[in-house]
Amino acid sequence: MTQKSEAENLVSTVLQTIDTREIADESMRRTVEILLNLIEQQQVEIKELREENQKLRDENNRLKGEEGKPDIKANKKKGFKNDHSSEKERKTPTEHHKRSKNETIKIDREEIVTYPKEKLPANAEFKGYEEVVIQDILLTTDNVLFRKQKYYSSQTGKTSASILARGLRRRIRSGDKSLSNELVLWWKHNPR
Repeated sequence: MTQKSEAENLVSTVLQTIDTREIADESMRRTVEILLNLIEQQQVEIKELREENQKLRDENNRLKGEEGKPDIKANKKKGFKNDHSSEKERKTPTEHHKRSKNETIKIDREEIVTYPKEKLPANAEFKGYEEVVIQDILLTTDNVLFRKQKYYSSQTGKTSASILARGLRRRIRSGDKSLSNELVLWWKHNPR
């Protein structure tokens, strides 16, 4: 692609350097001017057609499930985005203070861990608690015995029993299907 752009640049440079006023023959001058204008128009049209052709190729590749030609941008200047005339106009960086992740953790229960008094020196004074958060997950069962009413009619010889709600008809509830998804989500939001 760079060879094409170099050739296009060379052609445009040559076209700009030709001075048709130096041609003595009037009909020859007109012919050269017409040809130069035609070359310039065709050069613009070729550039537009190449761009359209590339867009169509990209669209065709996208429809096939492939990727189009990447749009590569030029490197940007590092450092401040704008040149500032004085130090007063520069933005002063603010200090970042790391938050404790324990602030966002929901505490389910608290336990006090006692220090054995026989191991303390005689003059030791109680100064409060040092807090430590331990994260864990508990899986508990929720097994329910449903006692369905059942009736027998000796006249018809049929037994009638109450019906469980639609979601309870299977022996294992649907809660276990989403357990793995819940564990993954919990793990992502509660990293160790």
